[in-house]
Order: sequence, then structure tokens, then C-alpha cells
Amino acid sequence: MTRLQLYFSPGTSARIPLIALEECAVPFETVLVKFAAGEHKSPEYLRVNPKGKVPTLLVDGRPLTENIAILGFLARSFPGAGLLPLTGDAWSEAQVYADLSWCASTIHPIVTRIVLPMLFCDHPQGMRRAWEQAVAAIRIPFDLIEERLQARPWMLGDYSLVDAFVYWIWDQATIGGFSGSAHPRIGEHAARVAQRPAVQRALARERDAFAWLERNGFDVRLPPPPGAPG
Repeated sequence: MTRLQLYFSPGTSARIPLIALEECAVPFETVLVKFAAGEHKSPEYLRVNPKGKVPTLLVDGRPLTENIAILGFLARSFPGAGLLPLTGDAWSEAQVYADLSWCASTIHPIVTRIVLPMLFCDHPQGMRRAWEQAVAAIRIPFDLIEERLQARPWMLGDYSLVDAFVYWIWDQATIGGFSGSAHPRIGEHAARVAQRPAVQRALARERDAFAWLERNGFDVRLPPPPGAPG
């Protein structure tokens, strides 16, 4: 049996492969990377993932990094889980990876600026401006997602990991102070995703990780948004 170990930190985009593994219903292990202690930059972790980021999936000891690669690997390895509609048609599969790439390379960096503007500027006024610009920027992809969800409940017609990615992005944006009032369908979509048993199990793992960090003296609280909700 393949040994799967997911290096993750709660609240990060590692939630998406965590959901994927729960959807697969296969045995896997999690390894908590303590960001608050700088563990992602430690020599030990850099030997696992020299990029110093999560997620990292160890497959029989071999590291696989980057969400798109991890999600694609899991979808191919466990086709019965229906993680992605990989039908073998080159055009259709390209559309699937286009959506995943959009989430990973376009929207994810914007939401990082919403949640953690202090990573981009250490001056209060600069942080507020970075936050405001990110809030304005994320409205464009959210408008497109809102329009797509007008005709169907899931991003690709049926539930897939694209929905899990959108769910995490929406969760982080609203945690960071983005108002969801102009995008009610995305909010409803997030509620549907959150009801899935696999997602509930993934969130329970995150809650346990947060609780462990707090018990051991790590500050896991995010600073309040530097501006009014968007």
C-alpha cells in the first residue's frame, strides 16, 4: 500500500489536498508544520521541500510539491474518488487545469495579500493600501465565479477539487475582511462544500492542529484587517 504523508499547516492552502485525501477515503498521515516557529524554513523541513512551503505530499517517501501537481496526482491515483473530471479528452482536461491554475496562480496570491498584507509592507498605511488593492483585485475573479455559479451548483457541473479550491479562497478572503455581500452564490457554494463529510473531516483535522498549537504556546491568531470590510 502506498504511504501518503501530507505536510500541512492549518488555514493554509494545504487544506485543499487535505480535503482531497479525505475524499479518497484512503489511509494517510499528516505532519504539522509550525509556521509560527519558522519550521517551514528549518533545515529539516527544507530537506523535505526546499521551497519552504506547504503543502508537501510524501508518496512512499518521495516529495511532491505544488497544489496543482498534488491534486492531479491524487485524481489520477484514485479515479474512483471523482476528484477531477479527467476523461482522457485533451481539451476537456486542459479546461480543468486552467481552472486549477487560475485558482493557484492568480487568485491565491491576491487572497494572501488580503489575509497577510504585512508580508508585503511593514508600514501601517502601506499595509492598508495593499489590503485595499487586493480587495479590489479579487472582485474580478469573484464576479466571474459568481456568474458561473448562476447556472449550476458546482464550478465544473459536478463537485470537484476546483470547488474545494474556490471554497478555501472564499474562506480566506472573508476571514481577511472581504465582504461577501455582492457574491451571494459563492457564499452559498461555500456552505455546500462545507457540508461534505470529507470537508468536515479535513476541518476537524485543522481544528485539532490549531488547538495543539494554542496549547503549546503558539499564537495562531491573524491580525485584524487593516481596512474596513470590502
